[in-house]
Amino acid sequence: MAGMQYENVCIEAIAYTLPDEVVTSAELEARLEPLYRRLRLPEGRLELMTGIRERRFWPAGMLPSEASIVTGKKALAAAGIDSANIGALVHGSVCRDHLEPATACRVHHGLDLPADCLVYDVSNACLGLMNGMLQVANMIELGQIRAGLVLGTESSRPLVETTIAALNADQSLTRRQIKQAVASLTIGSGSAAVLLVDRRLSRTGNHLVTAVARSSSRFHDLCHSGADECIADDMQPIMHTDSERLMHEGVQAALPAYEKLLANAGWTAGELDKTVCHQVGVAHRRMLLETLGLDPARDFSTVEYLGNTGSVALPMTAAIGIEQGHLQPGDQLALLGIGSGINVLMLAVEWQQSPTRRGRHSGSRSKLGAANTHS
Repeated sequence: MAGMQYENVCIEAIAYTLPDEVVTSAELEARLEPLYRRLRLPEGRLELMTGIRERRFWPAGMLPSEASIVTGKKALAAAGIDSANIGALVHGSVCRDHLEPATACRVHHGLDLPADCLVYDVSNACLGLMNGMLQVANMIELGQIRAGLVLGTESSRPLVETTIAALNADQSLTRRQIKQAVASLTIGSGSAAVLLVDRRLSRTGNHLVTAVARSSSRFHDLCHSGADECIADDMQPIMHTDSERLMHEGVQAALPAYEKLLANAGWTAGELDKTVCHQVGVAHRRMLLETLGLDPARDFSTVEYLGNTGSVALPMTAAIGIEQGHLQPGDQLALLGIGSGINVLMLAVEWQQSPTRRGRHSGSRSKLGAANTHS
């Protein structure tokens, strides 16, 4: 099990952007009416099983880089940092503009970042942004760069719409067989960005203390897509997920990682003030918190109204939690990531400064969201 310690890395800003279009679970069930009628499925089943009442969609055909640029600008503005200090840009979402070049290239151009900035994509299912945070933190700790921006945008419309069409078209499906498709109907859209800086550049002092990684790769086949494709307009992804076993094995992998995280941070379980977990569903959250012995009141959740937004779920939830006052100065915070594969990545943070002003909103509230983590 890997363990990484940091003395010089701070999380300076976390920003998010949400689509305007809200899609309820009831609306998805209405579109699944042929399947529901044939199998005599009760209405409300999707929300009852997952705890997700709604999720959001970007406009059809929108490239992930478009939202990532918007969110990256928010993070830079919230921190008030000179973009000349950005030494690395990592785009970490599952969704991307093309197979090549890296989606980070268009984002780098859109943010007008320095020419000597490292620019690349990272892909690791729901942990892509957290892996990017780790890579940037390592570069900062080594003194290679002063600051780095990690961001991504997930788009759920293609997966959800393709899944609905497939479920309605296949007349041979049984109640048991459709369980593997339920996870695909929980997916939501969103965008997040995390700015990490050297402590000497920081105005927040939000210290990244340590990180722990653990893999249970023998379960790599519990959740997988079809062949690798780009996110172009004609992409028609299909996911196959053994949700129950994935949930169980993921939580089992999380337990030793969590114990190692506390040990590396020098914290006891009672000293942990707040948590933010990857957002999958209410059953997963409940099982994870119970297994780790964590108080649900100290955790912050968005899955009920945003769905599972993949790699941006955890940082986006953290940003919304910051905006709503979940984090207070002096909090010891654990970011608990679990992704298919199965991989676990957890970060311990000593939080010092919560936002002193809420992000401004232009247009509808859903368009903007930035956690300004400095005074």
